Amino acid sequence: MNNSNKYATNYLLWIIDQVAIVLSFVLATYIRFQNFRDMYSKKLHFYVCVIIILISTIYNFAAEYNRDYIKRRFSQECYAVFIYNAVLGVSVIVTNYVVKLGDSFSRGVMFIFIGINFLITLFLHQIVRKLMWSYWKTSDTAIKVLVLTEEEYVERTIKHLQHHLDINYNIVGEVCIDKDMKGQEVRGVKIISNRKELLKTVTTMPLDEVFIYTPNSTQNELEDVINAFKDMGVRVDYGVDLPGMRGQTSVGMFGSYSVVSYSKGTGRYRALIIKRLFDILGGLVGLIFTGILTVFVGLAIKIDSPGPIFFSQTRIGRNGRRFKIYKFRSMYIDAEERKKELEAQNEMTGLMFKMKNDPRITKVGAFIRKTSLDEFPQFLNVLKGDMSLVGTRPPTENEFQQYNEYYRRRISMTPGLTGMWQVSGRSDIEDFDEIVKLDLQYIDNWSLGLDLKILFKTVSVVFKGSGAS
Repeated sequence: MNNSNKYATNYLLWIIDQVAIVLSFVLATYIRFQNFRDMYSKKLHFYVCVIIILISTIYNFAAEYNRDYIKRRFSQECYAVFIYNAVLGVSVIVTNYVVKLGDSFSRGVMFIFIGINFLITLFLHQIVRKLMWSYWKTSDTAIKVLVLTEEEYVERTIKHLQHHLDINYNIVGEVCIDKDMKGQEVRGVKIISNRKELLKTVTTMPLDEVFIYTPNSTQNELEDVINAFKDMGVRVDYGVDLPGMRGQTSVGMFGSYSVVSYSKGTGRYRALIIKRLFDILGGLVGLIFTGILTVFVGLAIKIDSPGPIFFSQTRIGRNGRRFKIYKFRSMYIDAEERKKELEAQNEMTGLMFKMKNDPRITKVGAFIRKTSLDEFPQFLNVLKGDMSLVGTRPPTENEFQQYNEYYRRRISMTPGLTGMWQVSGRSDIEDFDEIVKLDLQYIDNWSLGLDLKILFKTVSVVFKGSGAS
């Protein structure tokens, strides 16, 4: 879908989501009180509704939860709308607590609202999808595309475009430039011309865009064709052959040079900004709890063994940056020196060290590790920006010095207090490559929704006391 249609769809869905919120909130209020007279405060409920609309707007445009709306299957749509409503519910509850509206606003209204809003939003999204499909398939407003390619790529190009183009594109024909295949049909698309008759054929046909994919021909060889389409006012999309180049590829400027940029991971900067804002908020809240815990945990550490309350160590952050990580001390002060003596008992395959019943761990240390209390001082790292609430595991300097290119990619994103490894039974993983695999899986599939999912799972893991050692 081109940018103008994407923006139009996003704004349309935003408006629909706001209509759903107002309708759901009114219904939830009526269901809770059986009328509109007996609610505690009409003004208060109006303010809460406004808060929900503001949170919805931020989530719509920052997290871009509707970016794949057209391509989502029903199950994927259910999941996206469910996460959206979960974010609304949690955010409103937290906001009401912070501004002290919790005692005056009915929690029943909020729970009823979430259920109703899920159903109404899902219903309206499905109606809009049906209408859009019907509109693009039956009207003459779809973007008409002509495909130019070579004999070797005729079928695979059409197949790829049919699977990946949005519904507002209509492939009106194909041209094979290195062999006369005129009149043949490939996957329902007719080959309308050969190279010689191309311009004569297309001059009088309805056409909006041309997609050219010719890996065996240079752009100079097709210059006359490209210029002819430009003169007709037809947009030309020239496919650049990038064998083996997976991930994000974009064309832009570097200084005054035109460049093709390759990257893996995320380039969704608005979502990353929201992620950082959540980190700052989470870091501040976490430090409050850390301060309270320090009184009790710090005293227990001091009584149990000599040495400082806190432990710090140099770790590797995003793209190789060094930073000091902070934890409650869970080992004796000579732990690093004794590690060399225990290397032969390492139960981990690869670059990490792990050992059950590690003699370097103190009695208090075993408890705070089991309950993950030792991690709380890392909220300072989160607030400083060295770490994120959710991310990859930050390696030690010794590990990093042994990295290859494959391992290095796991530090292409800010390391986290929790992550895929932590919620996947970290104590049961005995292969460093498995940890790397989980970290790369997180990077390649990152979204704000995935972060929330990992955070919820982390809470469950911590309360169950599973996965930690």
